[in-house]
Amino acid sequence: MTTDAGEPSTRRSIAAQLRMLGVRPGGTLLVHAALRPLGFVCGGPHALVLALRDALGPDGTIVVPTHTPDNSDPAQWRNPPVSVDWWPLIRAEMPGFDPAVTPSRFMGVFAETVRCWPGALRSSHPHVSFAALGPAAEQVVAGHTRADMLGEGSPLARLYDLDASVLLLGVDHTVNTSLHLAEYRRPAPRRDRLGAAVCTADGGREWVWWQDVRLDETDFGALGRDLEATGAVRTGRVGTGTGRLMRQRAAVDFAGQWLARNRTTEDA
Repeated sequence: MTTDAGEPSTRRSIAAQLRMLGVRPGGTLLVHAALRPLGFVCGGPHALVLALRDALGPDGTIVVPTHTPDNSDPAQWRNPPVSVDWWPLIRAEMPGFDPAVTPSRFMGVFAETVRCWPGALRSSHPHVSFAALGPAAEQVVAGHTRADMLGEGSPLARLYDLDASVLLLGVDHTVNTSLHLAEYRRPAPRRDRLGAAVCTADGGREWVWWQDVRLDETDFGALGRDLEATGAVRTGRVGTGTGRLMRQRAAVDFAGQWLARNRTTEDA
């Protein structure tokens, strides 16, 4: 039931491709997706969510990143930077992160579709929240700690505990967020001061600061290529693009070993 290059993809054809790739009923699946590389999908992101739910079945759970990098310290903005004179105003006026209404940024329309799906739950982190849809959703998103935001107190660690899988649709390992968990598991990783606007219990907002691991995905492309060379990643056609499926534990464990070999202490 694979779709020819000249034909549109449908909910049914994509579900069949996902099953062929190795998506199994009842699994928990962290999905990073870009629709354009998949070609024309009849129904767009809506159809893709339905196809994933078909492949996973009623006992499966979809997880997506719903990060909000614009809710961050303007002193660290680079693309583009903003005037130093603006920094106090941004820190004073940025709306507090609200899991129910704050849209994700730069995560793509698929992630936003899952976030807004009836029954989806979202973690409370003001920078790097995740949304989940399915029976394991609460287990994945609950208790997301502000510090160590992609570490042991994050949904990434809960996915590791659940032996979840990662699915890259139309994207490569440069956006494979799970690899950051390996950075947190390195000895004494370097930390930076981070900030964000959050909602307060009385309905107001405040700016908060915390220390967190300095993240670096610049070598994730090379890391991912080496991971694929081990045979740990299944690749196959989804729509007219490429899907990559892997056990998250295998990816994180390999990344820990790879980073130990390929990053110096100064890079940590």
